[in-house]
Amino acid sequence: MKILITGFDPFGGEPLNPAFEAVKLLPGVIGDAEIVIAEVPTVFRKCGDVLRAAIIENKPDAVLCIGQAGGRSSISVEKVAINLHEARIADNENNQPLGQVIKEDGCTAYFATLPIKAMVKSIKEKGIPSSISYTAGTYVCNDIMYHLLYMIDKEFPEIRGGFIHVPFDTAQVVDKPEGTPSMPVATISKAIEYAVEAVALNKEDIAASAGTTH
Repeated sequence: MKILITGFDPFGGEPLNPAFEAVKLLPGVIGDAEIVIAEVPTVFRKCGDVLRAAIIENKPDAVLCIGQAGGRSSISVEKVAINLHEARIADNENNQPLGQVIKEDGCTAYFATLPIKAMVKSIKEKGIPSSISYTAGTYVCNDIMYHLLYMIDKEFPEIRGGFIHVPFDTAQVVDKPEGTPSMPVATISKAIEYAVEAVALNKEDIAASAGTTH
């Protein structure tokens, strides 16, 4: 089994992006899965093009994209990507699309096809906070997740795919307001590793309650 894992480059004036910093720390093999990694640009649409090229080159069985969600305190395994660009800030090439669809022929939304409940369980069992998230936002993280699931739907049906949001690295919050959530990048990397273990072990997701009350 081969799993492609991607992480974004820094954006929004940050000196680093914990997503790719954590991905770079992953071992080359996790369980029975060979791991290949790729850095993707924090740029609308271009991130999808880079991802597609990496899929064609590596022919993975599964793809897991990682992105930063500053302000979140735990590892967020995303359930759904929506067909919308609504950028609060410009991306790394100064694009700031508002109210645009990502794919005219795409579904309104796509669900992750990885075993997300099993992934959260695996991370939490190792003592790292994690939960399922039902919004990947409307920025480039949602964009790449939507592109991934669109490609799976239209072009690569044999691949499973999903997305994880991670908190700021501890070093990023030194000059941020007191109480800003963070997590050491080494811990983030371990959480991704535990999530990947669940992907390799579970063809189907586990039966567990993961709903919300709001």
